[in-house]
Amino acid sequence: MKIVDVLIVGSGPCGLAVGIEAAKSGLSHLILEKGSITESLRKYPKRMRFFSTAENIEIGEIPFPISGVKATRDEAMQYYRKVAGYYKLQFKLFTEVVDMQKINGIFEVRTQTNDVYLAHKVVISTGYFDFPRQLGVPGEDLPNVSNYYDEPFKYSYTKVVIVGGANSAVEAALELYRHDVDVTVVHKGEDFRQTVKYWLIPDVKNRVREGKIKTRFDSVVRAFTASSVVIENLQTGQVETLPADFVLSLVGYTPDAAFLQRCGIELQAGSLVPHYDPETFETNVPGLYVSGTVIAGVHTEKVFIENGRDHAKAVIDHVMNRSVRKVQELIERI
Repeated sequence: MKIVDVLIVGSGPCGLAVGIEAAKSGLSHLILEKGSITESLRKYPKRMRFFSTAENIEIGEIPFPISGVKATRDEAMQYYRKVAGYYKLQFKLFTEVVDMQKINGIFEVRTQTNDVYLAHKVVISTGYFDFPRQLGVPGEDLPNVSNYYDEPFKYSYTKVVIVGGANSAVEAALELYRHDVDVTVVHKGEDFRQTVKYWLIPDVKNRVREGKIKTRFDSVVRAFTASSVVIENLQTGQVETLPADFVLSLVGYTPDAAFLQRCGIELQAGSLVPHYDPETFETNVPGLYVSGTVIAGVHTEKVFIENGRDHAKAVIDHVMNRSVRKVQELIERI
């Protein structure tokens, strides 16, 4: 069985960036992805527009030309697919990695179908979008409760309760309101999150002021039913039942902690931040690296494409021992 130099788990933009750096360095590589290429982007709302400008989510030194300033979901998926093709990245798609072990210096990476891939080095770049944060309340698994929002047409002329106060919740609320949906936003904070995209804040606050989007701030969900959401106000203790045909629980995501631990990576208690060297991104398992948003643990707002793409060069520099050589050259000059 062929042993690749670098095996990458995850084909999001940060995983692709690692593959590109490996290819540019002449290393053999393979990207294993449990879904399609850039699977997480494909699950984004269909009309989403990125917060970062196009040049800040470029990878592989390939320009990202668009007519506007900020790319849409569709433009980004087209771009990343073409960049992957340009660098002839090697994929095995719809292949879910379940665990790995290191035997005699070689990683044996096992998939859900019990296939095994061998590699000298492994980079985990799985992100977090597949693991929605759970509220832990009754009814959370009901069919009318979802952790993802894609488009508004399904919800027209219905009552929808959105749980959350960050970008995803605000964007969904605005789009649903404009498609004849009776929208109520429930958020534990006293206002929308300060991290909401700056151009959305005036829009959503004006719609709230006009009564076109209803809000329940300082409130948490106590239960979901097939036709309602039971909430409690944190200030007054008052319990209220909101009618709801559908619920969108958009309260964020977490990394797959169980998978990381099965791979031997130590995680910080509570934060789920993996143990890694901040200069090389190598974990406590020698030869096993993390890259992209997975390094942030539950603090997913700290790492995104704009800064996560830079991890790739540091990882491959370490794999190639370039970082060591740079230090040696510096010492020799002194």
